[in-house]
Amino acid sequence: MLKEKYPFYLANKPMEPNHDLEVLNKYSGKVATRVAMASPEIIDEAIAAAVQASRPMAKMPTYQRQDVLNHCVKRFTERADELAQALCVEAGKPIRDSRGEVSRLIDTFRIAAEESVRMTGEVMPLDISSRARGYSGMWKRVPIGPVSFITPFNFPLNLAAHKVAPALAAGCPFVLKPSSRTPIGAIIIGEVLAETNLPAGAFSILPTRVEDAHIFAEDERLKLLSFTGSTNVGWNLKARAGKKKVMLELGGNAAVIVDSDSDLDDAVARIVIGAFYQSGQSCISVQRIFVNEIVYDTFKAKLIDATMKLKTGDPMNEETFIGPMIAVKEAERAESWIRSAVSRGGKLLCGGHRNGAFLDATLLEDVPKDEPLCAKEAFAPVAVMSRFSDFGEALALVNDSEYGLQAGIFTRDIYKAHRAWDELDVGGVIIGDVPSWRVDHMPYGGVKNSGIGREGIRFSMEEMTEIRLMVLRTK
Repeated sequence: MLKEKYPFYLANKPMEPNHDLEVLNKYSGKVATRVAMASPEIIDEAIAAAVQASRPMAKMPTYQRQDVLNHCVKRFTERADELAQALCVEAGKPIRDSRGEVSRLIDTFRIAAEESVRMTGEVMPLDISSRARGYSGMWKRVPIGPVSFITPFNFPLNLAAHKVAPALAAGCPFVLKPSSRTPIGAIIIGEVLAETNLPAGAFSILPTRVEDAHIFAEDERLKLLSFTGSTNVGWNLKARAGKKKVMLELGGNAAVIVDSDSDLDDAVARIVIGAFYQSGQSCISVQRIFVNEIVYDTFKAKLIDATMKLKTGDPMNEETFIGPMIAVKEAERAESWIRSAVSRGGKLLCGGHRNGAFLDATLLEDVPKDEPLCAKEAFAPVAVMSRFSDFGEALALVNDSEYGLQAGIFTRDIYKAHRAWDELDVGGVIIGDVPSWRVDHMPYGGVKNSGIGREGIRFSMEEMTEIRLMVLRTK
């Protein structure tokens, strides 16, 4: 289980000037451990150390970067049970799902180890006219320099990995602010990185107060900010970021379409997972379900039945599917949104009951589209069903959102699949599955209020590097 106390990591080294951050067991509500908190002065030291580490990191041979990443793969594998149990405690994530996130952490570092030796360039002819005769060119990618990361509570291991692993592969020193609600996973990543021969200052992992997060965006010594979290905070940090590059992975109210030719049992099985996995606390959780009217009643009955069978309880229990939400106030907010939807004519199909931080898996229908449960990000185990008669109408309903992260389409019609890919204003279209599906090397990100930039190791490495051209005159 968790240690009694944890440090933060400043310039590769553990530091314990205090133990001011209390981390709660999200199931019991009791203090599980305490973590050192970094002050603004410590953040400044970390950024200065990252600047000093920029050249040593850039000069580090790719095989040595790969060795560091492979060491992480080995040690995370050896510590898999510890990581899963820590995640279960600090995030309230059911233990089976916690193990799944640990496996994704390992996958992400393994992919980064492979990509670290593939950062290639290109030779290009320049003699496109007589003026350029005798000139040739070539370009390569070089690390952008020190970068900053801010990660959220819901995937404290893998969302940190999606920033840390490509930074190491590309040769960028970094400072990371993990969520103060779930810092332990990031600290354990720091423990493993401290076992390697990374240059001094290559990494700092600093739980901090929320009000100090602006430093990670505003400091001009940092060349990139990668933020995953709430929409309002993300755009606010971008406005403060000045000249640096910014990557934002923000919110969503992801939609899924179930067409009349779908295997309904398969669609139900996948949508139950997509909507209620991790208590819906995922930016690509299924929130809006559009079902062809031909199969609507049959599908609804099947989905209600499957939803009501989900087990809620202690996340350490192997049979638990739905654990606590991250905090009581978040469960209260979601409950108030359900009440608001019902007050305006929405029909509660199942669920809707709250007990502390626990909220039952909840389905509704006929909810007005301007209600928060449709228009905003619920980030809770709640989904809303609606009918459609025409596939084009369904696509328009998906697009009728301020968000655009991913969408899922259950259809066997290849032409409809391509039409969805062409017309949906989202970052990813998942055919035959839920929008919640992700594998860790694919380009992942959104449009509109869902953010800018793409993660997925190779794509993050492109964001964390710049093209440097050399022109050679031969005549």
